[in-house]
Amino acid sequence: MQLQDMFVAIAKKYSSKIAVYDQATDKDIPYEKMLIASLILAKKFNKYKSRYIGIMVPTSAGCMLSVLGALMSGKIPVMINYSTGARENSIYAQEKCSFKTIITSKKLLEKINCEHVQGMVYLEDIMPSITILEKLGALFKSKLPTKMLQSAVNHGDDDETSVILFTSGSEKDPKAVQLTHKNIAHNLINIPNVINVNEKDIFAGTLPLFHIFGLTTNFWLPLSLGCSIIAHANPLDYKAIVESVKKYKISILIGTPTFFYGYLKKAKPGDFSSVRFAMAGADKLTEKLRTTYIKEQNMEILEGYGATETSPVVSVNVPGANKPGSIGKPLPGVHVKILDRETDKELSANEEGKIFVKGDLISIGYLGDIEETSLRMHNGWYDTGDMGIIDEDGFLWHRGRLRRFVKVGGEMVSLVKVEEVLNRLLPEGVICCVVDVPNPTKGSDVVAAVATGEFDKKKVLKHMAKELPAIAVPKEFYIIEDIPLMGSGKVAFRQVEQICRDMQENGKK
Repeated sequence: MQLQDMFVAIAKKYSSKIAVYDQATDKDIPYEKMLIASLILAKKFNKYKSRYIGIMVPTSAGCMLSVLGALMSGKIPVMINYSTGARENSIYAQEKCSFKTIITSKKLLEKINCEHVQGMVYLEDIMPSITILEKLGALFKSKLPTKMLQSAVNHGDDDETSVILFTSGSEKDPKAVQLTHKNIAHNLINIPNVINVNEKDIFAGTLPLFHIFGLTTNFWLPLSLGCSIIAHANPLDYKAIVESVKKYKISILIGTPTFFYGYLKKAKPGDFSSVRFAMAGADKLTEKLRTTYIKEQNMEILEGYGATETSPVVSVNVPGANKPGSIGKPLPGVHVKILDRETDKELSANEEGKIFVKGDLISIGYLGDIEETSLRMHNGWYDTGDMGIIDEDGFLWHRGRLRRFVKVGGEMVSLVKVEEVLNRLLPEGVICCVVDVPNPTKGSDVVAAVATGEFDKKKVLKHMAKELPAIAVPKEFYIIEDIPLMGSGKVAFRQVEQICRDMQENGKK
């Protein structure tokens, strides 16, 4: 069953239930109206010739309906990141996937100060153009029996591509990841098998849908269960999100550590009392943040792990099977192995190496990039580019990106490990990022970029020297007013690294 077929079945089953409480428009939209609106958009999208259609809309009913309408019309949605260079990302997507039409919003472009790109079509123009006949036609169609309606919208093989998403580009140019209906369905089927989640749950829809973390866990997962979604267009509006947790009694809260930290600054004790499952992913959950939530909110954040290419969830800690610091056990049907970094020999428990993943969740590859696909995907196994271990109990532990290991004086240093130590020593609220800069004799120096905040540098370095080898202790601290972040809340390492290199050359600290 393809994703749009699943939605049709759920929409028919829970027709009068509110599917989306859209905070951007202050509208509550039941499943039956979502179904009718997506059928209308499907007909509108039919006139565009390309197989692909771009979608650049914030997390909202408008974005969700655009995705559903695209799939129902037989098109593949290409999700475009508007948080970092919207115009450039739009053109990049058009060229990479060979299409023109991008569904977007005038309001969004005004807010992010983005110029019109040829091929952009605005939701504000589509909605007034809908005729009475189109509305009546969609209404009539929505009343068809489930199986007949599923046959009336585009449907096909589960192995067909359901979406194109771009990798974050935090380390190199974004790749166009092709995810099939089967890939995403693997998460939709197996997450409820390890987490007690059902149609009674209310999800926070706070993550951007141009990242797979948001698309799967904040959109397709609640939709596949018949849950309600509280959609927030701005993931950084922490105050509004905390207020909506209280107002709507949100029970499932999934986000990045950066966002969880933002919520904490705006929350009072008891504000998260309705949340029965909180999960963090996309970046390392610090012990400090985890314990602060337990202390101040009586809520434990469980850590998971995934990638765009894995649709995304590979593993997750769950109530009753939680090892803080780990990234949990693999989902059912997911196979994980650890290979030696140099020899590719499969390693035993507690031996550190490269993380490889296999299962129905693995992408079919990168669009237009056979070379990169062949480098990362071998006989069904996906090379995550991450380092880690599997312990004796089957829990996976993340040690950082292979690209975030550097050679200093001939020795391998994990920048993630240095960050973990530094995070513990810095005051609450001070964000840090550890990168490397060139050193003519040692190859690289480890340096720390720290967002504005008061701290005792000598004291911090003294403590770091007790926990880390001398080559891993940062040689410099560069103060950056605002550490650049990706739309997902991850640190934009490439940008931070370049800023530090520029500051090194200019002699600034």
